[in-house]
Amino acid sequence: MSKDLATLAWLVEMGADEAIGDQPVDRLAPPPPATPKPPAPPDAPAAPALLPVAAASPGPPLPSAQAAASAEALAAAARSLDELEVALRGFDGCALKATATSTVFADGVPGSRLMLVGEAPGADEDRLGRPFVGVSGQLLDTMLRWIGLERARDFYIANVVYWRPPGNRQPTTAEISICLPFIRRQIELAKPEILVFLGNSAAQALLGTTGGIGRLRGRWLAYRIPGTGGELQAMATFHPAYLLRSPAQKRESWRDLLMIKNKLSDRANELK
Repeated sequence: MSKDLATLAWLVEMGADEAIGDQPVDRLAPPPPATPKPPAPPDAPAAPALLPVAAASPGPPLPSAQAAASAEALAAAARSLDELEVALRGFDGCALKATATSTVFADGVPGSRLMLVGEAPGADEDRLGRPFVGVSGQLLDTMLRWIGLERARDFYIANVVYWRPPGNRQPTTAEISICLPFIRRQIELAKPEILVFLGNSAAQALLGTTGGIGRLRGRWLAYRIPGTGGELQAMATFHPAYLLRSPAQKRESWRDLLMIKNKLSDRANELK
């Protein structure tokens, strides 16, 4: 028997049952000399790291003084309520606009004898884009019906601030100051005979006083139209949201409403 056959017979006897290579490998033979590796090419300059690109964002809000000056110029240039609304919607000087859904300009009938001014839009007003449409607005409409007035026919309504403060918080002095030129011009262009301030913020901002609503309400006040020398008869009364929290004060609000009703009747009689 040849040497190869003897080796094969021995492998089979030891349990090998398949070949795993075409050529036998001599495990005792010395390894071949190592082949030198070619020199590595010089290092290429590293690619510059790519920095993340920030998403475009609105510019920073105008400083309060600059925003107020811009509001003053835009409001003064408006020759009608429609022009004023367009100017307001294009105005970006109040930071509240960035967090609000809607610019809430006004509701009711422009040119009505009665104009009411509140504080700022709430969640329902921000969603629908009209002032006093939530629970407090529904109470206000009911109160005015008691003296024969309907929103769709008899009065015009707005706020001193046109965008909802986050969380329905009270607007700051700076936010009110920035919006003040617009609401003043809105009153001037609407030309009401009687002006009613709903709550502290509206009364204090437009009358330039620090007196609380409890001291201001229940009497006739003078609202001076800036730049014209003219005056409007004005009344301050409780905000309907306050009446929802303090229903005992509805009696005082009823007295205010009767004064408003009588004043409207007196002026109507004067015009006859």
